[in-house]
Amino acid sequence: MQSICVIGSLNVDLTVTLPRFHQPGETVTGSDFRVYPGGKGGNQAVAAARLGARVHMVGEVGDDGNGAFYREVLAKEGIGLAHVKEAPGVPTGVALIEVDPRGENRIAVVPGANALVNRAQVDAALAGLPGLDAVMLQLEIPMDTVVYAAQACAARAVLTILDPAPAVPLQPELLRTVDYLTPNESELALLSGMPTDTLEKATEAAKHLLRQGVRHVVAKLGRSGCLYVSDESVRHVPGYSVDVVDTTAAGDSFNAGLAYGLCGGMSIEQALRFANAVGALSTTKAGAQAAMPTLAAVEQLLA
Repeated sequence: MQSICVIGSLNVDLTVTLPRFHQPGETVTGSDFRVYPGGKGGNQAVAAARLGARVHMVGEVGDDGNGAFYREVLAKEGIGLAHVKEAPGVPTGVALIEVDPRGENRIAVVPGANALVNRAQVDAALAGLPGLDAVMLQLEIPMDTVVYAAQACAARAVLTILDPAPAVPLQPELLRTVDYLTPNESELALLSGMPTDTLEKATEAAKHLLRQGVRHVVAKLGRSGCLYVSDESVRHVPGYSVDVVDTTAAGDSFNAGLAYGLCGGMSIEQALRFANAVGALSTTKAGAQAAMPTLAAVEQLLA
């Protein structure tokens, strides 16, 4: 069984369905409102656990109702909670999500307790979780903690997968440390400073990041699948056609699928196809974690 540690954010998602995205100063009446557990860290942890990995979460919630709700969610998914702290007097992180009829979304995040995840938690987790196959990182906790975690994993020869979202310029020491960087098209453009609107341009942008020290770039292209670029290989792996309901956590699901595949001994081609399938299936239901597929569902789509 793959052993995966996710170091990242835990948010409660407040999701409203709208007929269209509104303009500044405009009020639009929504058709539905839901409360879901979310945050890129929590999403990736749940997605990996649904696939059958042994998952440990490193993060922080507030001592409020949302924090208690989230801990219960993680426990039900069988995710290790030993390194999820509770911050007194601080709210659990919240994401405000708008979804339109096409399944596209707009998201605003209030970090709350996520902003307190620190180096000490990383040290405690890595010391207390021997035999890890991979560590998954995102950018919804302090950047100092992300950089430190990547460096600590590199020192222990633990595979690191970084989802560079929300997109910000990355420090050279982080780029040199990460094994797999998984931007979407807009994130790849921001990180590279180059256009990414064609496969050829996206490939050149990914190669630019390789020159900065990244070992592997996996660009998530939505319906078009993904683009893998390393010093040895360039591969475009097409996506899967599904009926899209909500794309909120497609990228998180993809990353979990990639981690599961790489840690499970799949070839890079097999891992990319597997990740595409996980990401695609997660768009066929509403919400983030509620839409995460099981291993059986993924295998059925692959077949």
